[in-house]
Amino acid sequence: MKNILVLGAGLVSRPGVHYLLGHKDFRITVASLQKAEALVKGYENGIAISLDINNTAKLVELIKGNDIVISLLPWTYHVKVAKHCLAQNTHMATTSYVSKEMQAFDSEAKNKGLLFLNEIGVDPGIDHMSAMKIIDQVHSEGGKILHFYSYCGGLPAPRDNDNPFGYKFSWSPKGVVLASKNSAHYLENGENIIIEGKNLFVNPRLEEVDELGTFEVYPNRDSLPYKILYGLHDALTVMRGTYRNIGWCATLKAIIDLGLVDETPIVKVKGMTFQQMLAALVGASESDNIRAKTAEILNIEIASPILDRLEWLGLFSDESVTIYDNRLDILSDRLQEKLFYKEGEKDMILLQHKFTVENKKKMKEFITSTLIDYGITNGDSSMARTVSLPLAIGVKLILTGKILLTGVKIPIMKEIYDPVLEELENLGIAMVEKTF
Repeated sequence: MKNILVLGAGLVSRPGVHYLLGHKDFRITVASLQKAEALVKGYENGIAISLDINNTAKLVELIKGNDIVISLLPWTYHVKVAKHCLAQNTHMATTSYVSKEMQAFDSEAKNKGLLFLNEIGVDPGIDHMSAMKIIDQVHSEGGKILHFYSYCGGLPAPRDNDNPFGYKFSWSPKGVVLASKNSAHYLENGENIIIEGKNLFVNPRLEEVDELGTFEVYPNRDSLPYKILYGLHDALTVMRGTYRNIGWCATLKAIIDLGLVDETPIVKVKGMTFQQMLAALVGASESDNIRAKTAEILNIEIASPILDRLEWLGLFSDESVTIYDNRLDILSDRLQEKLFYKEGEKDMILLQHKFTVENKKKMKEFITSTLIDYGITNGDSSMARTVSLPLAIGVKLILTGKILLTGVKIPIMKEIYDPVLEELENLGIAMVEKTF
């Protein structure tokens, strides 16, 4: 019997935990402040425990005796958990990006024969694995990859894409909005391109996806490390980006330009309406038309769909502001109230890689690898499935001796990506590859 400790029982946890609970030779302990009981209900090999992650003594006690710890906690807790895993000689797995602090555990983990497997969700995760499968195949056949684009997005399923923003949130919008402040860095046609956060949503690319139509794409943080990580030594282009529905980028730019993502504490909005708050931001007087003044400040037409979206969100309304901490929290609360999944609605994960290849005969080929996955009506979301199932499969492979790597790793090795992608396909999550 192998023992697994799962820390956290949030919205994406259920598919992965249930996958592991389906293996009778695994005993799974789910530790969370809430929700753990519901997650293991009906499973004899599941144990629910209440845990405050800041209770270090209890955390250490829980880690003891487990073969692996899955951390579904916010990424800021992973290093704390990793330290205790090292002390207790326990493997660890997360879906989060490897921080510098996590990478620093590499040597010690190797010395102890431990694997700390990170970035094994969807983005990051399935994106790494599906890209590396093609990259390794091209290289093994004597080819070169000249251009590599990789785009991913979590969106409403087309039939449920029914609001002006073309987007819905399963949890707090704050993280998505905060990501809008990030700068971006990528390589295109041999040129290093840096985009400041304030310009992230200026002139998004338009990308066509078969069966689904046209999407906006904006660059995703720093793509340059992937030239080395993925072994793209010949590549003139390496770019990772995020899919959004048409209109998102221009609207987010307007929201940023209006100062609505400011985290500075404010006290003046108490008792204000949304319209009064916006009037203060754009310098409108009581006699001004607030929509016209906002259009003037943003340098857009008064009939712009951007303003239609802000109006739909209620920013021109006489409703009272009920959150007072800062403008970002006010905006996030409004987004969560208006852009949510209703019962029976489905989300969609869209992931596509685009490769330009020079084969060993010096001829050009174009390869696409595409995942279009939908949530289950009144069941698990696509986001939950594509994040937690790769993680759970990776854990199973570690515990059954199929993955023997040690140190701090991400799933870019054939030893990891081949069996994980194969099992995902068995579960109905499959990339479709095409060569032109």
